[in-house]
Order: sequence, then structure tokens, then C-alpha cells
Amino acid sequence: MLQSYFVIAPSFHCCIKMPEGPELHLASLYVNKMCDGVVFSGPVIKSEVSKNPEVAFTCESYRITAASRGKEVKLTLTPMKSDDNGKRRSKGGQADQPMDIVFRFGMSGYFRLTSEDEVPKHAHLRFYTKEKPCRVLSFVDTRRFGSWQPNGTWQPDRGPCIMFEYKSFRENVLSHLADRAFDRPICEVLLNQKYFNGIGNYLRAEILYRLNIPPFVCARDTLEGLQSEDGFEDRKPLKNEITDTKTPEGAKKKGIKQETGDLLRLCHTVPLEVVSLGGKGYDPEKLDYSAFEAWLQCYYVDGMKSISDHNGRTMWFKGDPGPMAPKDSKSPKAKKRAKKDDDHDYTDKKKVPKSVTESKTKKRAVKKETPKKAKTTHPTEAVSKSRKAEKTQESTLQRETRSSASRKKSSSAEPAAGRGKLARRATRTNSK
Repeated sequence: MLQSYFVIAPSFHCCIKMPEGPELHLASLYVNKMCDGVVFSGPVIKSEVSKNPEVAFTCESYRITAASRGKEVKLTLTPMKSDDNGKRRSKGGQADQPMDIVFRFGMSGYFRLTSEDEVPKHAHLRFYTKEKPCRVLSFVDTRRFGSWQPNGTWQPDRGPCIMFEYKSFRENVLSHLADRAFDRPICEVLLNQKYFNGIGNYLRAEILYRLNIPPFVCARDTLEGLQSEDGFEDRKPLKNEITDTKTPEGAKKKGIKQETGDLLRLCHTVPLEVVSLGGKGYDPEKLDYSAFEAWLQCYYVDGMKSISDHNGRTMWFKGDPGPMAPKDSKSPKAKKRAKKDDDHDYTDKKKVPKSVTESKTKKRAVKKETPKKAKTTHPTEAVSKSRKAEKTQESTLQRETRSSASRKKSSSAEPAAGRGKLARRATRTNSK
């Protein structure tokens, strides 16, 4: 049974930002920028621990370019022309034709160009430059969920790219609404790469939040009525037009969305907003996430709720989750933190372990409070206590009576002793 769970994070960098469509596109931009004019040479080297296939490509001189589509990146290795006629001259074992390698980043994949001495620890595929000193373009994947396919193509079961094939993407979704996949909640359908190639966990939360759409409403009901022709200009980021995030009570009861925007359009424009934040590319180890964190409105944001969907993925939202929420889940709770002014102190207090003196003080305080609760103790305990008190009083009275009796005896004995002495003296005088 799936249970909901709620996360309280002091800052976004504590959680894992998994690569989605925008991150893979930024990675392709990074490769094109860093490898522009750079000549690579020799074989492509795979790490010993990686279970991905070997890349059988060796060339004396070649170039690397990159392109992205949804959640895939394609590197193209192109041998350089070397003779005057513009033809490629191949030697024994040398590649004379371009090779495409299609990458999927998994949970932690990214590219980095470094010197040979600074190759990252988890670099599982390496391309060496021809220059001296040599540099290395590495595919880094700490958790090893990423993959690559030599001589690969875009996966055929993935739909058009949400960012750069918008028209085809829109038509693909609206022409398949009768598919059983759209019987599911909208938040789960948004992760179906057959229709929403490039959408991931943080994007679905941000898109549904902006449109006030409860995450667990039927996807078909949400998408029906949208026109196949949007007329929206491609690649133009949409500003945050929707500021009111309160869902009317009527919409909450019915479990349907308020018509405040076009869901498919935001699936296109919201990812482009992330791309427009800039940066040198997707690099989880060095990239500054402050701009991205400031951009977020729902995902890992204070006051938002989180619940596990039917696939175990965490869904962030605000308000009513909708009628299709998992039945075994608990009622969602809002994520709370201290005020921003006190946030640093609050975090430090949460991290610092309790000292011994603090624990002792608390124990003492508990002990002091316990006598107050003695009034409500069990009757047998009260009776035993009263009996002890009575016995104590009896013993005290007995001691007091004994002491008084001894005093009386001593006082009566003293006068008798005095009379005896006088009598003895009188007899002595008479005898004389």
C-alpha cells in the first residue's frame, strides 16, 4: 500500500534535482559551447564499472556536437576531412563515418570538460582531445542510472519534444485522448514520456500549480476542450500570468480544474523559462541553484503539500489533491518552516544534538511535575498511603505517652527519696 509522505527541507539544495527536459537541453548547449573548435582524437574510453556498451569508435581527428530532444541528448562524433579533395582518409581501424551516441541521464548524469588530471571520479565515458596538454569530455553519472547507445536514435516510443516540437507535441496528445493512459490522474499522465517527453517531477508540480489544477483529477477531463491549433508563438517563454492560486470551493468539491489557462501550452513554456535562467549547463556538483530555487513556486516550497502518487513518486501541490488521490494515503499536510529571519537559527537548533545538561534539566522538570498527578492515582495506592500515615501518627503518639509516663515516675520517685533521707537522719540523732 502506498502511503503519503511529507518532506520538510531547510533549503532546496538538500534535495536531489533530477535532470528533466530543460537540464538535458542545457547539457547539449554546454557541450556545443565547450567543444566548439576543439579537435578530439583516439578511442572513446568506458569505465570498468559501467554496464553500458563499449563505444567502438577510434579516429585520429574528430569533432563533437550535441542536440537534445525531451529527455535525451545525442552526441555526434564526426571525423574530420584530411585531404585536398575534401574526402575523409581512413586508416586501418579508424572511423570514417559519423557516429551518433544517444544518452539518457537517469537521476544524476551530466557532461563536464576538464583537464586530464581533473577527470571526475564517476566519469563513465571519456572523449580525449588532440591538444597538449590533453583535456577530457566526460559523461559523469554518480548513481549510474544513466545510459548511452552507440549508433543510437531517438527512442521511437517517446513523443515529440515539449520544448522544440510544440505543434507535434500538442497534436500527439489531443489525438490520443481516447487512449486508456488518459484514464489516470493528470499528475501521473504528465510523466508519461510517450506523450509528455521532457516533463518530470518538478515541472509537473509547477505547471499544475500555476493553473490551479488538482493533481489527482482525470487527465482526459482536464485536456478535453483544448484546441489542436494553439496559435502560440514557439519558443517564447510565458510570464507568470496566473497569481491567484486559491481554488474555489465549487471546483474543490467537483474535483475539476478552473479554466485559467492552457495546460499543453504551459508544458511548452514553463520548461523554456528554466532554460532562460541560463548557466553553463546542467552540472549538479558545481551549478548554483539559487536562481532556480527562486524561480520555483510549488516544488519543495514552504506551505506546499506533498503526497505519493500511485507509482510512488512525490507530487507537490496546494489545496485539494482531487478525487483520484490514493485511497490509502493520509490527508496531506502543509510543509512548515520558521520565518525567514529565524531560519538560520532554526536550522542550527535542529542540527545541534541535545546536550546532557538539557536532558537532565528536562528530567528534573518532569519529576517536579509528577506530584501534581498523584491526586489522580489509583485508589489502592491512596489507601496504602493513608495507612502509612496513620501508622506514623500512632507510633508518634505511643512515643509521646511513654515519655510522659517516664517523666511522672521520675518526678514521684524524687520526693520519696528525700523523705527516706530525713527519716534516717532523725533515727541517727535519737540514738545519740
